[in-house]
Amino acid sequence: MVAETVPNQKVRTYGNWRKPTSSGILGLGAVGTVILFVGSIVVILVMMTRGLLEAFLTAVGVGVVLLMLLMKDQHGRNALSRISNRVGWWAARSRGTNVYRSGPAGQSPWGTNQLPGLAAPMRLSEHHDSYNRPFALLFTPRGSTYSVVISTEPDGASLVDQEQIDVWVADFGHMLANLADEPGLEAASVTIETAPDSGARLRREVESNLDPNAPAFSRAMMLSVVENYPAGSSTVKAYVAFTFSAFARKGGKRRKPDEMARELASRLPGLTAQLEATGAGAAHPMDAQALCEYVRVAYDPKAATLIDSAHAKGEVPEMSWLDVGPSAAEAQWGNYRHDSGLSVTWSMTGAPRGNVQSGVLARLLAPHRDIARKRVTLLYRPVSAARAAAMVEADLNAATFRATANAKAKARDSLAVRAAAATAGEEASGAGLVNFGMLVTATVTDTDMLPDAAAAVDNLGATARLRLRPVYGSQDSAFVAALPLGLVLPKHISIPAELRNNL
Repeated sequence: MVAETVPNQKVRTYGNWRKPTSSGILGLGAVGTVILFVGSIVVILVMMTRGLLEAFLTAVGVGVVLLMLLMKDQHGRNALSRISNRVGWWAARSRGTNVYRSGPAGQSPWGTNQLPGLAAPMRLSEHHDSYNRPFALLFTPRGSTYSVVISTEPDGASLVDQEQIDVWVADFGHMLANLADEPGLEAASVTIETAPDSGARLRREVESNLDPNAPAFSRAMMLSVVENYPAGSSTVKAYVAFTFSAFARKGGKRRKPDEMARELASRLPGLTAQLEATGAGAAHPMDAQALCEYVRVAYDPKAATLIDSAHAKGEVPEMSWLDVGPSAAEAQWGNYRHDSGLSVTWSMTGAPRGNVQSGVLARLLAPHRDIARKRVTLLYRPVSAARAAAMVEADLNAATFRATANAKAKARDSLAVRAAAATAGEEASGAGLVNFGMLVTATVTDTDMLPDAAAAVDNLGATARLRLRPVYGSQDSAFVAALPLGLVLPKHISIPAELRNNL
């Protein structure tokens, strides 16, 4: 008998995420350095024209601004950004824009339950792809974008060999790298949602297959399972949204929904096939009815039981895109109340440091007993090949400048130079560049459950080696951004992202 030994395979790890930075002196970014030099010139001019006292007061003002740029918290946000966020929240609350009422008792003259906030101007239409599958097409006038949502049924990593998991991760990485080559694609998002199971689907499946001639004991056992199994069980659903520009080319004419639908009809089969190769399971576009039901349940969690019961009876609840919004919603500084739900949304301020394995997000994505509904959304924005080369080179130059600015380089600066050089080398060899972020939304149906849910998300973020921060002052916008609707957040902010990164 010959005993064969399988050699130990090396565990595959992932890392080297880079946050965009800019070079500057004294720890300032490019914009902060410009403010420093311009402020110095202004102080000199004031001293020459007005006097020493006025120059001193001007220098104090410039110093205060620079000090606010240098004072950063653990999430990398400076004092100026935090103060502007607080002032913006006070202005919104004083105008009453944080409170929303719709329906017949609302302020809108048409009396519908329109979606609030960023999703208010969105329009929905339904079309068919080349496989004759209906798909919903969302149009966002603010960003001039069209979005399609694909529902997937992931198999999960349980009882799956690590080699197969590594293949899935590699295929998903290739898909992200190829997003920049998709004509007109501006953004993509992956949403994993865990929610309590009402048991309606299980009841329908058992009752439709129950044999009337089966033994009484077997029938009683199956009926007992139907009654007891849904208690405490959860469902896991995954959605992928692709967002495309409404313009075929820069400076061209904006395409209408029918024109965009004809183009996407031939591309959707290829996109769903790519998703299925990444371990996403069966992937199919969501139609208008399914998308309306999803958004309705997101704003009113208690409606999920009614919708599941209707489907169990073979009925389809009539829904319109103009009536899926909440009847009442109110955004607070740290949470968002909407119909029967109370939600808090966190944003990722720092990716895991060092190297991680493929299952680093497993606990964050899994159901949790302290959170009624949890939604984790990964946001991706592909960078074109023309911009990617310039971005990685600028990042490498900024990291090198910070490392050589002092006589003795810090260990973190030296590590940043090596990471930036590795990223530039990978991009030069043909790798794609993608900007990414994460939003985590926890929804409860009782106010007393909110502290436990918040503590659970903080603990889950730590297990995933993520830095999560509640989106203070913008909970309503963050909530809708975490939904698979294809919103591109940089198109809805006043200050460009490039300017904020260079502060």
